[in-house]
Amino acid sequence: MVQFKNRYMVLEVFIDSNRDLADNDPIIISDFNVSKAIKDSIQLNFGECGLALALGSFQVKYVNPTTKICIIRTSREDHKKVWSAITMVRSIGKCPVTFNLLNLSGSIKACKRAALKCDEAKFEQYKLSAGDRVTPEITHYVKGRFEKIKTLEN
Repeated sequence: MVQFKNRYMVLEVFIDSNRDLADNDPIIISDFNVSKAIKDSIQLNFGECGLALALGSFQVKYVNPTTKICIIRTSREDHKKVWSAITMVRSIGKCPVTFNLLNLSGSIKACKRAALKCDEAKFEQYKLSAGDRVTPEITHYVKGRFEKIKTLEN
């Protein structure tokens, strides 16, 4: 029996610091928003057929809105197409963003290790930059997100 092969991408979302600060729209990075932006980019750059092929195993497995780290699963055959579409995403909603690939792996286990390492490092940076604005609620929320990474399955 042949197992279906997947690729897992650990991505970092960079929000454009030069965006119009007059907008009071909160920046919400969620599973749905990230997935929609990537699917729209696949359709724009590869058409309906490319989107249909990529959607077979495409899934946003994890998003942390605080550290802006996400994990995406795609098929081994289409991972380069999805990766190139991700690099062409310029906004999520009205917010200009860019994606940075931190890790590409063939197993969820290796992906979880890389994502946890990156997420913890980003949260330490966040705590240093935010200083005393980091509340216990935020810390508890992010620790819960770390636990979610540990429980990820195929």
